[in-house]
Amino acid sequence: MMNSTSQRVQAVCHDACAIIAQVLTHYPAALTLRETGLVQSVRPGIARVTGLPGVRADELVCFPKAGAEASGEPLLGIAFNLDPEEVGVILLGDSQHLQAGDEVYRTERVVDVPVGDALLGRVVTVMGQPLDERGALDIAERRPVEREAPAILDRAPVTVPLQTGLKVVDALIPIGRGQRELIIGDRQTGKTAIAIDTILNQKDKDVLCIYCAIGQRSAAIAKVIATLREQGAMDYTVVVVAAGQDPLGLQYITPYGATTMAEYFAEQGRDVLIVYDDLTHHARTYRELSLLLRRPPGREAYPGDIFYLHSRLLERATHLSAELGDGSLTALPIIETQAQNISAYIPTNLISITDGQIYLSPDLFQKSIFPAVDVGKSVSRVGGKTQLPAYQTIAGDLRLSYAQFQEVEIFARFGTQLDEQTQQTLERGRRIREVLKQPQSRPLSAAEQIAILMAVTHGQLDAVPLDQIEVAEQRICEGVRRQMPDLCDRIHTGKPFTEGDRDLLLKALQAVMNAP
Repeated sequence: MMNSTSQRVQAVCHDACAIIAQVLTHYPAALTLRETGLVQSVRPGIARVTGLPGVRADELVCFPKAGAEASGEPLLGIAFNLDPEEVGVILLGDSQHLQAGDEVYRTERVVDVPVGDALLGRVVTVMGQPLDERGALDIAERRPVEREAPAILDRAPVTVPLQTGLKVVDALIPIGRGQRELIIGDRQTGKTAIAIDTILNQKDKDVLCIYCAIGQRSAAIAKVIATLREQGAMDYTVVVVAAGQDPLGLQYITPYGATTMAEYFAEQGRDVLIVYDDLTHHARTYRELSLLLRRPPGREAYPGDIFYLHSRLLERATHLSAELGDGSLTALPIIETQAQNISAYIPTNLISITDGQIYLSPDLFQKSIFPAVDVGKSVSRVGGKTQLPAYQTIAGDLRLSYAQFQEVEIFARFGTQLDEQTQQTLERGRRIREVLKQPQSRPLSAAEQIAILMAVTHGQLDAVPLDQIEVAEQRICEGVRRQMPDLCDRIHTGKPFTEGDRDLLLKALQAVMNAP
């Protein structure tokens, strides 16, 4: 019996040795070299480490002990300051469990983000962590957050319009696919509302959207997500969130990571719209990190490379050439001013980087003129070349009439006696201002906008009381959709708007307004 037992033991040992030999054959043992260092000091959002002589700029470093104590995942950071004695690291997570003396090691890679179609319809952090309780992301590819902007020869002219669904923007401050249009104004003047309406208007237009929230309150972000879901816009939208309570490092890299996600779709030949809400918080975050890392402060305590912070981000928005897929990336950065000071440091930087700005006036907002777009201070340096032909027919008359009205209205306040022509200019201008108002989350098609704007510029609404303008607009939209579907299709497809089309539309408008 002892012999049989020993034989079985020998057999088991023999099998085990065979398995070990096989494993060693296929997986030979090898030494892995890893540079390690020690944490010298920790401050909110940053850490100072020593002992990483080969670390590179923007390389990821790992703090295994701090991550294990916090969530089980290692805490990551970006090597930002490469000083001779130490390395300044921007932390990408909660630093509560990190302390002096902890180990840190190099990862020999840069920070990257997930890309792919699996992101559509999801609410995620820039690192790919889902926030919508719909399970983990099925991601097959990751790309670096910092990428070079396309070269000049890789870009094509901006020729296709990006319809916002807002009459005042599409007619007077048009935006093209591949453009960078700044949305600027004081706090609580409707900047985010314009961006969200633009996203809602891209439904069924084959434009993917990315909403990037930077430093916003969680309640405000939740409200935006709820609006997108109610309007059915999440099917073609990705929401990338870095809330105000998130680590400074995440807020810093979020717009770059969101742009990388957008570039993936643009390189597939798709048209993409990205909204940065807002870059004021981003600039302040970068200033705070720079001061903590003891970088020399400049004007308003911002570091010297604050212009490069946003220029390298917005230069990635473009219309790619046909050889690269003919995709486009349109950027709508949002910036907040204080006391209507558009000549402040950060606003002037962004105005010089972008291709125009939509300025929202708090004075118009207080007068219940929504959207509160100040046409005189707003401009689009590219979009006029991309406008649909029908807009070009009415845009000149509309801007001229509105400008004359604003000038005459100032003098009319003095109570002087006005001649008949001046009174007519005032009445026409008041109706134009009323027509340019538009409720939130109710974008209009190009044909509906053209019909309404042509009606007001050609006097079809002169006899309509101001409080009945909205009702008249609804009648016009319904009448044009019902009576002229062919002309609507011609307008949407960008075909030339002839004199015959103009006369036909005016007759239809007159019939609609004269109907009981």
